[in-house]
Amino acid sequence: MPRKPNSPLRPPQKKSDAIEILDRPRRAPRKDGRDEDAQPRDPNAHLNADPRGPRGQGGRGGQGSGRPGGGGDPARRPDAHKSALGMPERGDRAPRARPQGQGGGRNAPMTLTEPERLQKVLAQAGVASRREIEEWVIAGRISVNGLPAALGQKIGPGDRVKVNGKLVPLRFTQRSPRVLIYHKPEGEIVSRDDPEGRPTVFERLPLLRKGRWLAVGRLDFNTSGLLLFTNDGDLANRLMHPRYELEREYAVRLLGELTEEQAKSLTEGIQLADGPARFNSLRDEGGEGANHWYRVTISEGRNREVRRMFEAVGLTVSRLMRVRYGTVELPTRLKRGMWMEMPEAEACRLAGLPEPQRQVQKGERAKRPPKMHRTTPVAR
Repeated sequence: MPRKPNSPLRPPQKKSDAIEILDRPRRAPRKDGRDEDAQPRDPNAHLNADPRGPRGQGGRGGQGSGRPGGGGDPARRPDAHKSALGMPERGDRAPRARPQGQGGGRNAPMTLTEPERLQKVLAQAGVASRREIEEWVIAGRISVNGLPAALGQKIGPGDRVKVNGKLVPLRFTQRSPRVLIYHKPEGEIVSRDDPEGRPTVFERLPLLRKGRWLAVGRLDFNTSGLLLFTNDGDLANRLMHPRYELEREYAVRLLGELTEEQAKSLTEGIQLADGPARFNSLRDEGGEGANHWYRVTISEGRNREVRRMFEAVGLTVSRLMRVRYGTVELPTRLKRGMWMEMPEAEACRLAGLPEPQRQVQKGERAKRPPKMHRTTPVAR
């Protein structure tokens, strides 16, 4: 009696339609010239096709082999379905932007392929203002790929820029600038280094992880009021350059009162040691006793210009306070020695950049006013 096998009998498996199509002999071409077997009738048949190709037709990789390296009919190649699905060829693929640095995460910043001017890139990185960078280029303090930089030179993501021999990490993506509004008190100097050791405004500012704070203009040691800081050198240049003619407004207290003739000369123009100067507007704000207040606007930022203009007509300024710079006004809640950060949307508008698109979450609280900060001067 024959021994019964351990494994159960399995019915013969039927070949898939795709294998039958590949195994059956080729038919004669049709009268209209079309080959009936060039493509399977089932559009999904390529998913079940045998990757080894048809059996019994040629050797390894020879004529008739189904392997990609062999010749044979292109329709019988195992990757023939790629062209049927419309996959792009190697030369037709659109170039993809490469993320900056290592890795290509979803949140990795995308670099720009078009080069930018050296001054603009370094200014946006917070290295210094454009004017300072131009002076550094002339002095030979900046190199690009080991060679001295030139004015107006353009750089891209692959270039290595060094300032004083130190490599600068560059970012070619648009970022929102940060702007601080500071109420400067009298008795502070707008400088990082003072030979006399006087307190500086930078001692009160928060620390930056990258870059540094750039002062937008200056205020005298005995002048108080609005002072702007930014980490974007391009924005600092935009706010300070004379061609933009941003208006500054000051509250001035005089020892005495202006006559009509003196007020007219100040608005029409007077001659100073460094050239002519004039106020855009002059408004009487009243006063008591010997002190009299005025509001003046000017579109320049020369050294001690407001004080020198009043001294030119024979009056002394006893107190000077800046209350507006361009479109930015000194908040009434911001007391002396305090600073606040400008909201991101306002900073972008100030820089002429598109406002960041932010989706409002459901149940999110209404925006609170910017927080006021008071810091104690700390030696840096």
